[in-house]
Amino acid sequence: MPGEFASTGLRSDMSSKNLLVELFVEELPPKALKKLGEAFANTVFEGLKAHGLTSASSEVTNFASPRRLAAHVSHVLAQAADRPEEKKLMATKVAFDVEGKPTTALLKKAAASGPRCERLVAQWPVRESGSDRLFLKGDGKDEAIWFSTLLRGDDVRAGLQWSLGLAIDGLPIPKVMTYQLESGTPLPGWDSVQFVRPVHGLVALHGADVVHVQVLGLDAGNSTQGHRFEAAVSPVIIADADSYAATLARDGAVIASFAER
Repeated sequence: MPGEFASTGLRSDMSSKNLLVELFVEELPPKALKKLGEAFANTVFEGLKAHGLTSASSEVTNFASPRRLAAHVSHVLAQAADRPEEKKLMATKVAFDVEGKPTTALLKKAAASGPRCERLVAQWPVRESGSDRLFLKGDGKDEAIWFSTLLRGDDVRAGLQWSLGLAIDGLPIPKVMTYQLESGTPLPGWDSVQFVRPVHGLVALHGADVVHVQVLGLDAGNSTQGHRFEAAVSPVIIADADSYAATLARDGAVIASFAER
């Protein structure tokens, strides 16, 4: 899971909004539609949860129609809380020389653990700097030096990007299609991706804000397509996450919910 060392104490953007993500695709297999919709939405939800972006009151609603898979997740944070992390560096018997100074081995280990750890070890015997701390744990011959810090919580873009990849890779698809991308790729017409059917659109909204994620050669936006012949407008613009189903029904002549259909 992605994360960076935080420079201050615990923090998070506790503001939450509802989130909507949709893949607009070519006709999906009718018999698999219900299962695909549930799997896509549930995996997106679990991914956001793993990133600390949901709350105890968050709920997921899945949508699946012949040409779309979508998920609505309530109470999604813009930024997850920072989380503490501890890392064992090495045994003290090899970490310090006879004068009590850091050995080359410890300095190399600290450098490999990131610039914040490297900087603090270089200041030994200083043990704390901001949220970073060096401490000894164990006793006798088993004693070791540890580094603790705070990992910066992921924002909704990073969390959704990871969750979408997980959802797409984990869909219960017995056989995928390989197709070429015509844009959004270094080699249009040559670069290819795999999915159950070609995907032509991606919507990702946190409240009314577009979440700028990318999957299958597509950039997220706030527009999708309705029914081929009965839609009132094209494209269909989704104002915010909560208006998704109503807007599709009104402007796109599409009932997004598999259960309602």
